[in-house]
Order: sequence, then C-alpha cells, then structure tokens
Amino acid sequence: MEIHQLKVFLSVFKHRSFTKASEELYLTQPTISDHIKSLEYELNCRLFDRLGRTIIPTAEASILYNYAVEIIEKAVEAKDTINKAKKQPTGEILIGASTIPGTYLLPKIIKGFQEHYPLIEFSLLISDSKGILDKVLSHELFIGTIGTRLTNSKINYTPFGEDDLIIVSSPGMIKKSTINIEHLKSYPFVLREEGSGTRKEMERLLEQKGLAVENLKIAGIFGSTEAVKEAVKAGLGIAVVSRLSVKDELSTGTLKEVRIPGLEMKRRFYIITHKKRTLPPQYKLFLDYLIPKDRQFLRNDTVP
Repeated sequence: MEIHQLKVFLSVFKHRSFTKASEELYLTQPTISDHIKSLEYELNCRLFDRLGRTIIPTAEASILYNYAVEIIEKAVEAKDTINKAKKQPTGEILIGASTIPGTYLLPKIIKGFQEHYPLIEFSLLISDSKGILDKVLSHELFIGTIGTRLTNSKINYTPFGEDDLIIVSSPGMIKKSTINIEHLKSYPFVLREEGSGTRKEMERLLEQKGLAVENLKIAGIFGSTEAVKEAVKAGLGIAVVSRLSVKDELSTGTLKEVRIPGLEMKRRFYIITHKKRTLPPQYKLFLDYLIPKDRQFLRNDTVP
C-alpha cells in the first residue's frame, strides 16, 4: 500500500463519492477508480459496494480506514521530524582519535562545529592509532582520526591535516641546536609504544635516512605523549614528538628543538571510516566540516 493510495481511499470513504474525491484531490475519476482497484487487489477484498451512483463502504473498508488514518498521520509526523532535524540537527557523535589529533586538534574543531550545530553532543575516545583502527574495523566506532596510515583494505583514509615531527631534548642534554643524524646514535631515546602513529611515522622517516630504530639507544618506552615529554624533561633521553604537543614547552624553554640538516619530518593526519558502514546524518555533517571542499589540508597553525 502506498501513501497516495491511502489518501485516495480516505477521500472516497469520507465523501462516499468518487466524483467528490476527484475534485478534492485534483485527480481524474479514472485515476481515483484505479487506486481503489489496486488497493482491493492488494488486500483481496472489496472496499466499496457500488449501488448505482451511490457507494457504500464495506466492513473491510471500515477496518482499513482506522489504519489508513494512523499511517498517514505517522507519515506526516515523520516528514515533519525529518525536516526539523535538517534545520537543527541533533544526536551524539563518538569519535576515536589517536593522541595528537585527539588532544591538540579535535577539541578546537569540535568547538567550531558546535557553534553551527549546538544540539549535537560529542564523546572523544583517545587511544593509539592501531587501537582506533581496530575499533573502526570492529564497528565500535563510525569514525576515527589517526596520525599514520595503517594498511587495511576495509578502511577509507581521508587526509585532513598535517603535522611536523621534531626532535626534542632537555636544555642540558644536547647543548647544540643542530647535530648530524649519525650523532643520534650517541643519545638515549625515549619512544612511544608500537601502536603509536607518531612512533610509526618516526621509524619510517628515520629509515628513509638510513637510521633504523634498532640502532638507537632505547632508554624507555611510554604509552602517552605526556609521559614522553616528562621523561625528556627529566633527562632520561631525547624524543621525536609532534610540534603541536610541545608548543608550550618550546616557548618556555623547558624543552629545546634539535635540528638535523636535511631531515624534515612531516606527516598527515587521516580520518578513517569503514568502507561498508553508512554514516548517520550527524557524522556526515562533521565529516564535511573536517574536510571542507575549499581547502585541502589543515596546517597545524590554521586549525579552526
């Protein structure tokens, strides 16, 4: 049964006339008759007895009438609700994020998004890049943001920002501002855990320069960026970290950047979604906000 057929039925039932139903609905009488015949065929019963120019609803028509009224009312209610949702979207968004985008990028982005859509609520789950990928793969998350590209054929990767990785030291460990890449082997290193996007990108970029992690003196492995920073401040070793994560420390001098000629470590942040999942409306809105069509990538100094 289709909505427009039920509307025709209700008009005929109300007026007890095909002619008046035709006038009310601006349809021809043959069209009215065709709709009623289609309903009768589908329900396998007669809905109206034709007695000359008079039509009388059958018992089956009286039963259908109550359902038809309810169906049409629900259809109108659904349409109104959907239209209201389009005008003022609501709902909840759960985002999974690796440490750097989750801590230093997304809070500002979410604030800007909620200025446009104040009725949408957010929850932010922070883990390492591999942990977020696993949750998207297992359908625990619709969307994630990570700091490296982990190969998986089931995942869509969309770049949405760029970051610089830099080497930092406590002011007392390395006096110079510039050293040779081979000198890195002489200093103890503090690393993130293996699932970290920062660590994966660090390993990739250093290996491009012929320096494998196995050749470094590993002083400690930590499960968060904050722990790595505190270890470096304490003089445990040097580390490769996101520039975003140490802006305050660099400005106050509690950490110093150590440069290596010819080594520029840049990486992208990615939005990840499962290829077979359909995003709810509020997630689509947020995705459009993350990757607006008038700019390609968000630099770390142009976050909204």
